[in-house]
Amino acid sequence: MANIKSQIKRDRQNEKRRLRNRYFSGRARTFLRKARRSLEDGGLDQARQTVLMAVSALDKAAQKGVLHKNNVARRKSRLMKHLAALEKQTAG
Repeated sequence: MANIKSQIKRDRQNEKRRLRNRYFSGRARTFLRKARRSLEDGGLDQARQTVLMAVSALDKAAQKGVLHKNNVARRKSRLMKHLAALEKQTAG
């Protein structure tokens, strides 16, 4: 435990930020998992809806600075690529 007043405050701030970051990263991870599962199941409408929710959660995490914007862009790109393949598969 810190004895210095400024470090005690810094510890409080870090704990607040850790919890906030954990909320947004966990939420993004959950929606990604749901989106991948729905893409595997093959239901197009459900997959489209969950992918959009995952994209929204990823964007929110990037906006808050929890995830890097390029990391988010890569994940969104991969999700959309899988969704496009599913759409092509069901249409053709």
